[in-house]
Amino acid sequence: MHKDWIAILDFGSQYTHLIARRVRECGVYSEIVGYNIDAGKLLKRAPKAIIFSGGPASVTSRKNPMCDRDIFNINIPVLGICYGAQLMAKALGGRVVKANAREYGKVTLQVKSRENLFRGLSSQEIIWMSHGDKILRLPRDFRIIGSTKNSPITAMENRMRRFYGLQFHPEVVHTPKGKKILKNFLFHLADCRPSWSMHSFVKDSIKELKEKIGNKKVLCALSGGVDSSVLAVLLHKAIGKNLIAIFIDNGLLRKDEVALVKRRFKKHYRINLKVVNAQDTFLKGLKGVKNPETKRKIIGRLFIEVFEREAKKLGKIKFLAQGTLYPDVIESRSPGGGPSATIKTHHNVGGLPRHLKFELIEPLKDLFKDEVRLIGKELGLPEDIIYRQPFPGPGLGVRVIGAITKERLDILRQADWILIDEIKRAKLYRKLWQSFCVLLPVKTVGVMGDQRSYENLLAVRAVTSEDAMTAHWARLPYEILERISNRIINEVKGINRVVYDISSKPPSTIEWE
Repeated sequence: MHKDWIAILDFGSQYTHLIARRVRECGVYSEIVGYNIDAGKLLKRAPKAIIFSGGPASVTSRKNPMCDRDIFNINIPVLGICYGAQLMAKALGGRVVKANAREYGKVTLQVKSRENLFRGLSSQEIIWMSHGDKILRLPRDFRIIGSTKNSPITAMENRMRRFYGLQFHPEVVHTPKGKKILKNFLFHLADCRPSWSMHSFVKDSIKELKEKIGNKKVLCALSGGVDSSVLAVLLHKAIGKNLIAIFIDNGLLRKDEVALVKRRFKKHYRINLKVVNAQDTFLKGLKGVKNPETKRKIIGRLFIEVFEREAKKLGKIKFLAQGTLYPDVIESRSPGGGPSATIKTHHNVGGLPRHLKFELIEPLKDLFKDEVRLIGKELGLPEDIIYRQPFPGPGLGVRVIGAITKERLDILRQADWILIDEIKRAKLYRKLWQSFCVLLPVKTVGVMGDQRSYENLLAVRAVTSEDAMTAHWARLPYEILERISNRIINEVKGINRVVYDISSKPPSTIEWE
């Protein structure tokens, strides 16, 4: 499908996904694979180049992650970033040692060669560092192309073999010329062509879906969010009436969600939509459950059970389509067997039973959220779908902290509706990645109507982000926060205190559970 593509070997960096994203932004398809992938297996897939990611390990450790050494004999360009550069240096005969002073944050790079990787750069550039080791001696036939005060070998190259190493992170926005460096690697050194676009993705996906599905029927797990909405419309374009979209009302949805989905997909798009009321099933399955991972797994299991039950009523159904995205896969398990840590289980990935009775179709699983939005535009979806804020697969089940009851869900639903209403009134909805409420298993003392109250504590969360892999808490104006708090306390029975979450990701996650 992708003639020109870049393999990114994952050594466990929190920024590995950003490398993949930046490469795609340049118009070249990238894929994250495990650091220990067999060189022969990789060669068969014919990447145009390889990028080694950073990682938390130290190459000075005995148990440091190491790639197949034959990777260096494939005869294609290799770019090592941070740990990847240090690994390259050590593997090829250089020396890496613990640095006396750890470099973290913005540093000035002295550019010693303004060609090849640093083509078009100035003699000094701001870069972003995050490392505790440093390259002390170059491997054979390498030369220094960039230095900093604390790291004489910040950037190196072997021009003949097209090997390049950077001790800094070009993929982060804190390195202003980072994308320029990546473009130099992709287009001038790896000879890639910018063939990755959402137009080509839609065209190729529709063709592949038609070929794979044929005249068989597909169940689509429709939630009403941007991911599953794009998925449903993409599938509808590919297979038409053979798509059966199933929307499960699990009782964990936003206010008026069922009516909205019916109006949008059944009446407007004329998609074959079946709405299933399974509120009692989910509430019963979640009764008394407090552990967030257990909640996610129960919700994932019940989703599949309901689908299987509905499928039997519809006759023989071979395929189940899900709107799984690349960040879901990355956070749930390391792609290709790499060392990235599991942060949380996504219901699209980790909650599935072992003996699934459907064959899964996940046409969006290699895409980031911003790419899915671009596909929505390509498919002609309206902006209120394309730019709808993300909503977790387990719904309000992971926003009611602790035990879930219908009463607590109703309280949270109403508060969340007020929050979104105020965010939209302030014209901030599109500027925020997510804004939502979290109901805590804590009660506090208050005074309402000259009487003592003892009611629930509600947290408001609003973040800005590009891809949900990193996020900053939103600096909402005080007057808006005041309006949100006043309305929720006055209009939602059962809440007498509102707090605002000012933690970023990392170290926190966006959702509380």
